[in-house]
Amino acid sequence: MKMKPAEFIALSACTMMLTALGIDIMLPAFAELRAHLGLSPESTETSKIISFFFMGQVAQLIFGALSDRFGRLAILRIGFPLYIISGIGAAFAPDLSLMLAARFLAGMGASAVFMTTIAGVRDRFVGDQMARIMSLIFTIFLFTPVLAPFLGLAIMSVSSWQMVFLTPPLFAVLVFFWSLRLEESLPPDRRSALNWSGIGNAIRKVISNRIFMRYTSVATLLFTALSSYVASSEHIIGEIYGKPKLFAWIFAGIGLLMSLCSLLNSRLSSRYGARQSIKGLLVVYSIISSLLLLFTLIAGDPPDMLVLFVGLALLLAINLAVEPNSSALALEPMGNMAGMASAIYGTFFFFIGAALGSVISHFLVGGVFILVFGFFAAGLISVVLVYGDKRR
Repeated sequence: MKMKPAEFIALSACTMMLTALGIDIMLPAFAELRAHLGLSPESTETSKIISFFFMGQVAQLIFGALSDRFGRLAILRIGFPLYIISGIGAAFAPDLSLMLAARFLAGMGASAVFMTTIAGVRDRFVGDQMARIMSLIFTIFLFTPVLAPFLGLAIMSVSSWQMVFLTPPLFAVLVFFWSLRLEESLPPDRRSALNWSGIGNAIRKVISNRIFMRYTSVATLLFTALSSYVASSEHIIGEIYGKPKLFAWIFAGIGLLMSLCSLLNSRLSSRYGARQSIKGLLVVYSIISSLLLLFTLIAGDPPDMLVLFVGLALLLAINLAVEPNSSALALEPMGNMAGMASAIYGTFFFFIGAALGSVISHFLVGGVFILVFGFFAAGLISVVLVYGDKRR
């Protein structure tokens, strides 16, 4: 039986949800994990558990080429077992080094699933229609950060941090069996040959496309700020502000606003188009980040907790409304190279963004100035990039 559009959107959201669940559910367990690993309470080492997972997305370059040659489903079926096995390995790793290695491999598995999902949407839809579908997928997907922290706390109330780490691979098993209903979106006559020269040519064509690089850079900059917040949010709330009991509520509240803003973008992109929507959203983003930076400079570091998190909530919500537009605009000119383009897009988006975000997280010890400045810089450069697109 052919999968209907509503089911396709729901399944795509669940496959992408594996990336978010592999992060958000673990954040409440970091305090217990630090004690288990013998780290000091103020240590920022646990943020690497998030960063290494994100950096595992570099494998999208390989998976992108393979998906263009062998189809989307073959790579999807590789990603699920890799995610599941590595997730289980991270839960039982004897030390932090092995845990980070397992998290990197789990990120590779998530990258295969994430990349084939975006490529599958691009195979079926294009331009503003793709932006609308991606917004609907992101709306469902973004309920993960709303529910995951509470789920993590609930699991810890009856079990340990290991069970929290095991929950994402268990969920992946269920989604894997559901994905067996999915049909291939790239027919054999549209597949590319797999050879080094062909791959090299495809990469050169993709990265030499100014439109692609412009909007991929926007997504990467905004994800740098987002990843630094996600990796450090438990430390900021629990250690810098000393309010660990508020973590799940703050994280969930921001996640809910992000989900609603992503849904709003599906309306904006339908009415005004992806290019006009992204311009307006980034102008608002830059204004808010500028005001938050100014307040932090005047009030001192760390600033008032309420002001900081209201500002961050608005910025993160706009971030997730921008992403469907940036991905649609970046991939629009790619045609049959959608798999490779999705892979390069995801590699920039996750690997470079997470690596830069990890640097920001490392310096978030006693204050949040560098995080606030990171949001400001990302917004300012992104506005310059989108307004540099002079196409009619």
